[in-house]
Amino acid sequence: MNSKPCCQYQSPDGQICQEIDMGSGFCFWHDAKFDKSGLELTQKLERYAKRGGLLQGLELKRANLEGLNLVKFGDHNGYDLSYGNFYRANLRGAHLFNNTIEHASLMKSDLREANLHCCKLENTNLLGVKLDNTRIDNLQLGDKLMQEVRAHQAIKEKAPDDAIDLFQQSEEIYRLLRKAAEQQGLFEMAGKYTYNELRMRHQQYPKNSKKRWISSAINLLCGYGEKPENVIRFSLIMIAVCAVLYFITGISYQDQIIQLSSSNTFVENLSALLNSFYFSVVTFTTLGYGDITPVGISRLIASIEAFTGSFSLALFVVVFVKRMTR
Repeated sequence: MNSKPCCQYQSPDGQICQEIDMGSGFCFWHDAKFDKSGLELTQKLERYAKRGGLLQGLELKRANLEGLNLVKFGDHNGYDLSYGNFYRANLRGAHLFNNTIEHASLMKSDLREANLHCCKLENTNLLGVKLDNTRIDNLQLGDKLMQEVRAHQAIKEKAPDDAIDLFQQSEEIYRLLRKAAEQQGLFEMAGKYTYNELRMRHQQYPKNSKKRWISSAINLLCGYGEKPENVIRFSLIMIAVCAVLYFITGISYQDQIIQLSSSNTFVENLSALLNSFYFSVVTFTTLGYGDITPVGISRLIASIEAFTGSFSLALFVVVFVKRMTR
């Protein structure tokens, strides 16, 4: 007696479905042509998962999976729903703790009030996903969104219009994630998504445009207001650069010019360099003790450093307080 043919689906990592072929070459779960719009498949999918069915590559476009409970208790890895198509699926209130949903599509799916705690969503399409009251703490998205990776690839392939469209999609996804994080009180996570949202907006500006240059400067200076450590790094670099310039151009101490000179000994040049650093710190922080004064072109350098220093210190306070109040 001939056995019934099995589903022909094989996942990219080599797993083979053992379900019965419906006549199209695929089983019910992996048949992309079978219209599952509105079908209530919550309990059926839960039973399928519990008996060990292959959950990779599921074709559940527009399916009704409200209240789905797919939690593998006692297993560190959870269920693997990678490569699946959940486009516009109703996953409202779904419990998907610690599951892997990588290289999949959750585009425009309804995940309101769902639990995505510790879910792995690397390289998954999250465009238009609904995340109202969704638990997203410890969500793992990887270093870049799927659209972001494709956008950089489009740039390499010299397709700027496609790249801009993909960067716009990335910006929208980061905005959705930011709002969801703020709603859940995950303000540190919200800050990270805010930074990435603005970074994606930066990528949409034309190269060498004024907006792009300003955006780059703000990112370098303070990480779009999300990275106070950038302000500290900029301040230290500014102090060091100005100190070297003072060391070269000269500053005055007790009517003597302190600067680099080939006629000085190593100790004297080292002392001049250290005094230049001292003067740079005093000038940057606008303390102005007056024991060392600039001369010649050093006056211009000191004026620029003092202005930059007062601005940087104020900026650091704003950015730091913003981070700490979260």
